[in-house]
Amino acid sequence: MNTAAEADDYQITFVRSAGPGGQNVNKVATAAQLRFFLDRSNRLDEAGKARLRHLAGRRLTDAGDLLIIARNHRTQEGNRREALARLETLLIAARHVPKVRKATKPTRASQQRRVSNKLRAGRMKSLRGKVRGEE
Repeated sequence: MNTAAEADDYQITFVRSAGPGGQNVNKVATAAQLRFFLDRSNRLDEAGKARLRHLAGRRLTDAGDLLIIARNHRTQEGNRREALARLETLLIAARHVPKVRKATKPTRASQQRRVSNKLRAGRMKSLRGKVRGEE
């Protein structure tokens, strides 16, 4: 994922991380912001880009870029690796083309089984009624 052509597809910047972190939290920018330029990327075809837009959800910016923020690690390198791994996971999911469902009719045997099961259930329920005594 680190070839020159692919490196043009994204940009990583480091920002200060939110939350507790001790003395370094206000001084060191360790959180990684990965911005994937979806429109100018050639790693996906148009259908794959549409699937990635759907998968991205709220991570998609108004400009059409995918924004991934990683801040789980205490180092820039750890957060950079995590952001790139998350991007790769999304790209793999976007490359997967879902199978088209073909509508089928139920078989004649399955229709007959369904009807006979309904008739059997109806007979069982009729037997649950009140017992008529001899008058």
